[in-house]
Amino acid sequence: MSNQENKKITPILHHIGLTTGRFEEMISWYNNVLGMEPVHYSENPAGDIGMKVKALWVTNDEANHRIAMIGIPGLTSDMNRSKHSRIQHIAFEYDTLDDLLDTYIRLKNLGITPHVTADQGVSIAFYYNDPDGNTVELTMDTFGDWSKSKEFMKKSPTFAKKPMGKYIDVEKILLAREQGLSANEIHERAYAGEYEPNTPMDPQKML
Repeated sequence: MSNQENKKITPILHHIGLTTGRFEEMISWYNNVLGMEPVHYSENPAGDIGMKVKALWVTNDEANHRIAMIGIPGLTSDMNRSKHSRIQHIAFEYDTLDDLLDTYIRLKNLGITPHVTADQGVSIAFYYNDPDGNTVELTMDTFGDWSKSKEFMKKSPTFAKKPMGKYIDVEKILLAREQGLSANEIHERAYAGEYEPNTPMDPQKML
């Protein structure tokens, strides 16, 4: 232990916990979308508390778990979530634009599509809703370097003016990729507004 009592020791974000009344549906969705695989299942994980609680710990990497899914009978979705304090969204990052686009195609074939898509300067991000209506962002860093994207966020006047960036039509980006444009060329054109959707997107869908 250190004698530096006032030194901040910064931990990393390890996992999130989600409560749900759609236990099996949520497990299936997070497996399909993020590749979350089960690690441990438990009934009444905290002992007998007067209700039948289910819990499943899942992960998609080397961590023992990334999501703790807690099934509680009778829970319903919050239709007025935008009026309540909460975690607004969670995000998962891909290494490359191609990984993100390939995932978009795979999920589209499963009937899972994003409700908002944007090039935000530092990232290209697709926002989905899970079965409970929680917003899940799938994203990639356009710089491929967190130190550079952090610097962009700090100093770019364009980012400061509108951090949400430019809304994009993913199908137009797929076509551009098929035509041979590089990931960086696509990002530059997207951030300039070249791939905006024909129908305006509503950011309130993320609230």
